[in-house]
Amino acid sequence: MDIGGKTAIVTGASRGIGPYIAKSLAKQGVNLIAVARSESGLKETQIDIENGGGVCHIHPYDLTEINALQGLIHDLWSLYGPIHVLVNNAGIEQYQFFDQIEKDEISSILKTNLRCPMELTRSILPKMIEQKDGHIVNIASLAGKKGLAYNSVYSASKAAVIMWSDGLRQEYWDSPIDISVICPGFISEAGMFYDGQIPPPPLLGASKPQKVADAVLKALKKGSCEIIVNQGPIRPLLAIGQLSWRIADMLTRWFGVPALNRKRISV
Repeated sequence: MDIGGKTAIVTGASRGIGPYIAKSLAKQGVNLIAVARSESGLKETQIDIENGGGVCHIHPYDLTEINALQGLIHDLWSLYGPIHVLVNNAGIEQYQFFDQIEKDEISSILKTNLRCPMELTRSILPKMIEQKDGHIVNIASLAGKKGLAYNSVYSASKAAVIMWSDGLRQEYWDSPIDISVICPGFISEAGMFYDGQIPPPPLLGASKPQKVADAVLKALKKGSCEIIVNQGPIRPLLAIGQLSWRIADMLTRWFGVPALNRKRISV
């Protein structure tokens, strides 16, 4: 599919993987609507895109204001006309012992990672269906494929995003709407894992953030429904997990994932 000339919303476009996704789309001729809380971060993304000859409109917005998101979609559609792509990228995590995490932290993670993309998608889908053109790309995580110790709420939110995307894809299979989900593993150079400044387990490695942006482009151009972005041997681990949770848990400990996550509690 030629995506040049289309308009896309990218959430979480002020930092981490978001700017990579936004800039990669802009290089393909997509007009960007960048949304995040940080106005200064959004301006940096906008400057980079415009210096490269692209189009980027920025909208500082607190996406946890769930009840206001339908109004946000209405406003953006009124300002910029038809929107063809929604990339639900905004996300947060909290490394902590589950019995010590605060209920407000749980609520914040679920709002940002799950309820926000659901509400944005619910609000924009009728407009996309009416124009007979639309693609929803949800950025999930491999943490939604295999739960993470000390980060279980994040895992729960991303598992829900993966299954929600699966259900949506089946629901709209005979419509002009495409649904894709991207599942990154450890990411270097930018993003939440990189911010922790703790190296990934050597056997699993880390992917560059541009790989996630490339996966988004692949999903949009080829209609791919689920793409895993990971350097290490994660697919065999996921397959083993379907056969034996004990072996999968043992391998996860052997790779050093729980130990790494526990270190991040104090970060």
